Amino acid sequence: MQKRALSLQILRKAFLPFIIGVLVCILYFVYTVSIKPVLNEDIIKSINKVFFIFFITTIAFLIQRIFSGILKWYSQNITLKTEAKFDDEFIPLLKRLTNIIIWVISGSVILSNFGININALIATLGVSSLAIALAAQDTIANIISGFLIMVDRPFCINDNIKLPSGEKVKVLDIGIRRSKFLNLEDNSIVIVPNLELSKSKIVNFTYGQERKDS
Repeated sequence: MQKRALSLQILRKAFLPFIIGVLVCILYFVYTVSIKPVLNEDIIKSINKVFFIFFITTIAFLIQRIFSGILKWYSQNITLKTEAKFDDEFIPLLKRLTNIIIWVISGSVILSNFGININALIATLGVSSLAIALAAQDTIANIISGFLIMVDRPFCINDNIKLPSGEKVKVLDIGIRRSKFLNLEDNSIVIVPNLELSKSKIVNFTYGQERKDS
């Protein structure tokens, strides 16, 4: 049932770019058969470049829509069934990042077809990405750690655990960078970076009680 829902979501998202692609192909076929033979070579080269832009843009649009459909399906069928807010925060971030990558690659391909040397652009993007990664390495590490916590599930929402600092707390939220806990002794809110949680020992009292009861 979920596979069918995923397929329908992808088909809905891909319908518009698919129709645009078909129209572009039909237009190119008509141009090749009826118009191209009567044009000179310079005009033909210019028109071919315009069609190339349309083709690359349509393909990029199609890939973007398909990925968007997959994320929307995940949000509707998986995220809503989990109590953690990590998915709700991570999916929009992943969607924006993917869109940027798709259109940067598409733009590079188009510029390269026009004879523009993109090596300098790629080098600049690489240096910029490295600088951003170094500046935000703690944030990136916390995001990755939050994702690993969601995958490994050492604790879930409402579990009673002991933090690396020794505090006994109740899990309130697993965030994209930090997680929130309720201190069971004084009812204060404890906020801990996900990186610290992922590399430290966590004692889960709820898992132990469930195993004892079973």
